[in-house]
Amino acid sequence: MRTAIINEWLETYAGAELVIEQMLQVFAGADMFALVDFLPKDQRAFLQGCKVHTSFIQHLPFARRNFRAYLPLMPLAVEQYDLSNYELVISSNHAVAKGVLTREDQLHVCYVHTPVRYAWDLYHSSLKAHGLALGPKSWATRLILHYLRLWDHATAARVDAFAANSCYVARRIWKTYRRRATVIYPPVDVSRFEVQRRKDDCYVTVSRLVPYKRVDLIIEAFRRMPRKKLLVIGDGPERAALERRAPPNVKLLGRQPAEAVTHHLQSARAFLFAADEDFGIAPVEAQACGTPVIAYGHGGATETVRDGITGVLFPQQSVESIISAVETFEQREQTFDPSAIRNHAERFSPERFRRRFARFVDHHHGRQRAASQRRAPAKRKDRRQLSLRP
Repeated sequence: MRTAIINEWLETYAGAELVIEQMLQVFAGADMFALVDFLPKDQRAFLQGCKVHTSFIQHLPFARRNFRAYLPLMPLAVEQYDLSNYELVISSNHAVAKGVLTREDQLHVCYVHTPVRYAWDLYHSSLKAHGLALGPKSWATRLILHYLRLWDHATAARVDAFAANSCYVARRIWKTYRRRATVIYPPVDVSRFEVQRRKDDCYVTVSRLVPYKRVDLIIEAFRRMPRKKLLVIGDGPERAALERRAPPNVKLLGRQPAEAVTHHLQSARAFLFAADEDFGIAPVEAQACGTPVIAYGHGGATETVRDGITGVLFPQQSVESIISAVETFEQREQTFDPSAIRNHAERFSPERFRRRFARFVDHHHGRQRAASQRRAPAKRKDRRQLSLRP
């Protein structure tokens, strides 16, 4: 099958790009489409040399620095791709990718990282987080997101089959689009991690430093536990504010090379995770090192962390809940088996993703062909009936 893979944008090699990398291994020779492509040269290897077709947004003023400001134009832009020469269209969606236009005889499968969270379930909190709760800019933003919701819901009908990256996302797909989705967990490169049984007396978290990750809660919890050490790895717009608030027992290391991240994950006493995440790759990477995870017990973490076996889940996004979970972990620390934790992480390997995604596409392609064969005799019969009319 000649295949097109649609991604919203190519900016950095992160979670969505890990999925694209495995899709390109399953469908070698596929063509890539992205609204913009600003990937650095040293991060392009996962594309395996395939050509990337971009949209008109690529050439708009200041797009390289702030292409997200063109969100109101993205539905229009994604509809301009001419995909008429492709038998299979795969969209990797967390914003607008699923809105591409296809014909009745083309198969369109959509892998959903999340419905557009800032337009749906995080609508009100996103407005507050960006200072848009009141004022003229608020109402302009609300109007844009209103029309994005209408478009987003309508374009669900353009998809033949949905896959979701977690049961949590599958439930939100049903809530938002009233469509069923097959759960296919995203790939995590567990092979690059090794189990380390000897742990340092230090906790770690790895995260983009943005509001919804709630790293602020983790840091505040360790302020109240001054005898415990915490390392924070990652960068983002909240970094400066978090550094000002960090107590002496908390160190913010910023962005670190992969080797350093692996070292800290392997040697950490436990990994902290406070986000309400759709899936969450970092907790799985920590478990691949045999490191227990202390995580907020909501969203994707409930599917990647087994409470009492590979980590501890806490019930609320609060400082008190995190402190209680750390205390519970330390009471049970000797019961966590690094080998069992590692075995659990291997459920999310790239090989398993490729097998499941290939079967998913083959299943729906077979159904489409069968449906086409059933329709063909009916069309011929209709033509015969028309020819007999006076």
